[in-house]
Amino acid sequence: MQLYFTADTHFFHKDLLGYSDFAPRPFKSVEEMNQTIIDHWNARVLPEDTVYHLGDIALYFIRPERAAQAAVFDVLNELNGHLVLIKGNHDNRALFKYLAQHNYTYGGKPKFEFHDVGALIKVNHRQYYMTHYPMMMGIVKQIINLHGHIHHYSVNIKEDINVGIDTPETDYLKEKPPFGTPFSMAEIEEMVAGKYNDFQKRR
Repeated sequence: MQLYFTADTHFFHKDLLGYSDFAPRPFKSVEEMNQTIIDHWNARVLPEDTVYHLGDIALYFIRPERAAQAAVFDVLNELNGHLVLIKGNHDNRALFKYLAQHNYTYGGKPKFEFHDVGALIKVNHRQYYMTHYPMMMGIVKQIINLHGHIHHYSVNIKEDINVGIDTPETDYLKEKPPFGTPFSMAEIEEMVAGKYNDFQKRR
């Protein structure tokens, strides 16, 4: 079982299509964007793996609301792995409630797990605090904030790593994964080391 990390998939969000200033996504349709993310996700993530999704799953405004929720559920159902969902600013409680009502056992545990604010894990003697919004943690040792929210920007703090699918911090990776691919633990550690070294050079 492997751990993976992502954020800001923004499934169905048609306003992101094309070359915007915030999150340029050069797809012709949301269907193409959705399918690209699904394909790249499943090319890496296995059914038994766990993916931490740090918010902003989708933006889909149709009526009735349950039809939009059902469409988002259908997309998430196509994704391999157990999904640990951390609430983003575009993830309303009604969606989480719908997903919880339709949750099911998958590989011996629930398909979805929910967190309103964040989650903390410890891997290789380092703590990872996972939130949607980037955190200002002050002077800390061995704590990294994995976050989303800011799309193709990065926070000027070496302990903050943007894991969203639009993140520019893939520049710290020797090999960039295809768009929409959740980041592996090894890639997270590579980004952490790369950003740390980048900051050391600025002194």
